[in-house]
Amino acid sequence: MLYESRGARPRVDPDALVAASAIVSGDVTIGPGSRVMHGAVLTAEDGPIVIGANVVVLENAVIRGRAGHAAIIGDEVMVGPHAHVNGCTVGSGAFIATGASVFPGAVIGEGAEVRINAVVQVNTRLAAGAVVPISWVAVGDPAQLFSPDRHDEIWAVQRTLDFVGTVYGAGNDATMKDIMRSQSEFYGAHREDTELAG
Repeated sequence: MLYESRGARPRVDPDALVAASAIVSGDVTIGPGSRVMHGAVLTAEDGPIVIGANVVVLENAVIRGRAGHAAIIGDEVMVGPHAHVNGCTVGSGAFIATGASVFPGAVIGEGAEVRINAVVQVNTRLAAGAVVPISWVAVGDPAQLFSPDRHDEIWAVQRTLDFVGTVYGAGNDATMKDIMRSQSEFYGAHREDTELAG
């Protein structure tokens, strides 16, 4: 289903395919030969999404454009089932596996692999051809790779990357009450979305 949202409509190349149960909302461009499969959600909240040519977005993946952090997906990229790609740049030929998460401001180099359930944190830069192993965490610029049991080391790098500011546009002193009031108001704008004829 295609939706006009926040005054913008999706642009889908005639050679692309969006499954009937997928949602494409707002300022989204989908290139030729690309496929958005069942249950996937592409939502340009307050930043655009640009999908290149011959990209496959598999079932239940989420791609989200953010303020100041467009979601840019190069050509010939695979986004696996249940992956979460949020306000980041993914280079051509990259592989984002099942359940992987890529956070705002991250850059995934060409041909890089973010394997099953791996995480690329905010404002992290992963080199071309790099591999984040299954369930590992990439953090920093340039990316450092950590197994998930090394939380203290991950946090030592992550706390310098401004997660709250990058993801929520809030200061480090913001409480969850502050953040969630703002998020509730922001997402309430979807009341005005309009389903477009297929």
